[in-house]
Amino acid sequence: MSLCRRFLVTGKVQGVFYRASAQDVAQRLGLTGWVRNCADGTVELMACGEEVKLQELEHWLRQGPPHAKVEQVMVEECAVQLFAGFSVRR
Repeated sequence: MSLCRRFLVTGKVQGVFYRASAQDVAQRLGLTGWVRNCADGTVELMACGEEVKLQELEHWLRQGPPHAKVEQVMVEECAVQLFAGFSVRR
């Protein structure tokens, strides 16, 4: 069963390869969706897939890549959407 979640990540998450790293993790987990930087310095993700894979992604998002300093990850359930792969949006 496929689910979709929106994640909003705050902290030092821009300029530290957070988006590219999140894309790699999501693709490895077989998730679809996207990730982007927001003007306020946060990173937003939409990810769809199996519950256990979304939980694994959320766990990684709370750590991030080596130079990130994640303060908070907000999670919101969303209507299921279909995406072709997992992309980085600008």
